[in-house]
Amino acid sequence: MRVAVIGAGWAGLAAAVDLVAGGAAVTLFEAGRVPGGRARTIDLDGRRLDNGQHILLGAYRETLDLMRRVDADPDTLLERLPLQVVADDGFRLALPRLPAPFNVALGLLTARGVDRREKVDTALWMNAVQRRGFRLARDLSVAAWLDAAGQTGVLRHRLWEPLCLAALNTPASRASAQLFANVLRDSLGSPRRADTDLLLPRVPLGDVLPEPAARWLAAHGATLRFGERVRKLSPGPDGVAVDGEAFDAAVLAVAPQHLSALLPDAPRLDYEPIATVYLQYPDAVRLPYPLRQLTGKSGQWVVDRGDGLLACVQSGHGEWEKLSDHGLAAALQNELGLGGPVRWQRVVREKRATFSCRPGLSRADCVAGQPRLLLAGDHSWADYPATLEGAVRSGRRAAQRALAAG
Repeated sequence: MRVAVIGAGWAGLAAAVDLVAGGAAVTLFEAGRVPGGRARTIDLDGRRLDNGQHILLGAYRETLDLMRRVDADPDTLLERLPLQVVADDGFRLALPRLPAPFNVALGLLTARGVDRREKVDTALWMNAVQRRGFRLARDLSVAAWLDAAGQTGVLRHRLWEPLCLAALNTPASRASAQLFANVLRDSLGSPRRADTDLLLPRVPLGDVLPEPAARWLAAHGATLRFGERVRKLSPGPDGVAVDGEAFDAAVLAVAPQHLSALLPDAPRLDYEPIATVYLQYPDAVRLPYPLRQLTGKSGQWVVDRGDGLLACVQSGHGEWEKLSDHGLAAALQNELGLGGPVRWQRVVREKRATFSCRPGLSRADCVAGQPRLLLAGDHSWADYPATLEGAVRSGRRAAQRALAAG
């Protein structure tokens, strides 16, 4: 069975690996020169860094399984830490290494900067949400959901809203409460303690999965066509023509903003930006915990990349977009308050980093009109917002259906 996979992002790579493992002859098309799509490694002034700071969770089971399949050891490439939310105003919530759900309960009850009444009310609310299976009666904004639950205190501003922005890349005022609830279900609400862990890459993101997956595919007989943009798809009852070349099936795994060029009837989505500001301090500078929440006007999260390199992340449309690269970097240095000038800085902006996760969002289906043309990508995994795990799961689902159709 000959299968074309179009797009070498995390979804396309996942599809290609499972197709090859299932016995298909795979041709992987990628317009760019390197694999990884919207989560790849780029060259910045001679440094191998990521096109945006990404954080993984222990709940990313399919991603971790795929890494192991392509000989990328998660225990070596990722640093696993119990989740902490630490803000620069004194708020701190740390999950202990206890079985679930006791880790979340104790972490909540021992959180700093929150009064006891609010902790108890939040624990009761979370318990009620869990009993309902994290299913809401109707989708609404996260802000409206928190309002209705009486979640209006410190935990709203230091836990729920920042987690919503980090996970959905959409501010709580316009983010889907059901998608956020799904994220909570598989992380803080999971029966597996390890699902709540924070996984920070020890290496550039390309070395975590994209490059090992490309090497594995090449070693197992797949044809990799980098720098080759697909212009036309012609699906038929017995297969799909890709720029005139016949295949038994095709998996379309391009970013959603490029989807309409090949699939005119694809749903139209709105998008949210992400900016990652890299600041190089002296090597000895480090954060007490590698993930810190910023509470100023410009910053949201900062990740300690080691050896004095910090990655500050700004997600979703906001006032920070009005600042120039120099102005944004200067504002973040001021908020960090680490003193002294930085040795090097760069700002990477992705204007359409993810789709906007709004209530009632219409998502593309896996099957694009006929069973031999399948869709993959975070935009097609309706249970999740735009996450690496959603991309990987969608790719593996598309591969399974392509193999079944053959």
